[in-house]
Amino acid sequence: MSKPYQPPCTLTPAILNRVAEIAEMVGRLAVRLETDGERRLRRINRIRSIRGSLAIEGNTLSEAQITAILEGKPVIGPPREILEARNALKAYELLQGWQPAREADLLAAHRSLMAGLVDDAGRWRAGGVGVMAGQRVIHLAPPASQVPRLMGDLLHWLEATEAHPLIASSIFHYEFEFIHPFSDGNGRMGRLWQTLILSRWHALFADTPVESLVHEHQAAYYAALRASTAQADSAPFVAFMLDRILEAIPAAAPQVAPHVTPQVERLLRGIRGEMSREALQQVLDLQDRKSFRERYLAPALAQGLIERSVPDKPNSRLQRYRLTELGRVWLGHDEEA
Repeated sequence: MSKPYQPPCTLTPAILNRVAEIAEMVGRLAVRLETDGERRLRRINRIRSIRGSLAIEGNTLSEAQITAILEGKPVIGPPREILEARNALKAYELLQGWQPAREADLLAAHRSLMAGLVDDAGRWRAGGVGVMAGQRVIHLAPPASQVPRLMGDLLHWLEATEAHPLIASSIFHYEFEFIHPFSDGNGRMGRLWQTLILSRWHALFADTPVESLVHEHQAAYYAALRASTAQADSAPFVAFMLDRILEAIPAAAPQVAPHVTPQVERLLRGIRGEMSREALQQVLDLQDRKSFRERYLAPALAQGLIERSVPDKPNSRLQRYRLTELGRVWLGHDEEA
């Protein structure tokens, strides 16, 4: 009888320390999850997650557009991108009905996520695939004939492993991306399934916007994948994901009004509709471009309180900035206080 598959992962002191940090933070936040304000915050975080995961794959829809799709409002945008958002909203809505180690559920999730986008939604790929960086192949996935066996081994490992869910979910995510079992949608599926595994450990993770932090560190995400493949050890990717999870948890804290600096507060109160950087600096009477970027703009973007109108081209001359739903919630909450 063959030995069960064991994904290679060196548990470094840094990884173990990060797991302890995250567990301690989750323990402090694991209260008061059902008030109206907190339910609204969780919805905002889910939209941030979906927008982040889709943006990694080149989708240009904003949080405001995805919110409008969720609310059944008309949205102007590329039809494929709108369908991607509709599918993702449906998949995240169905998330808690799936079992992480069940193959049928994994295939059903892909069917929901990729319906109308690929002909083989919900089926393992039948051909070869590679991960591209521009015109360069940075990862050639295993042959299609090996996918059913490799995914079966990985799911059996996930079901039996005694590794902490923070580690197990990150290992699974890496191994899934290495196998690349579908013709398309592997990145968003890997991120969705890590969210599912984490949410089985603690419900807080069902709507923790880890994906939005991955999007902000997209180059490092791919670098960690490459480093793990080069070392035949998922530790670099596990360490990367644990850092992103630690960053994301405060956004899921049971509070509607995140702490902001006086500078960010001034920025939020100064925005009217969509405004350019120059217009914002003028409204706030700020001359120093570097100081404005570092003390006002960057923190507000990082906290998800504002967003770019052209997210995939940060330096576009047409770039404008606007409040997100979380930013509007913060302003409304602060005015009520």
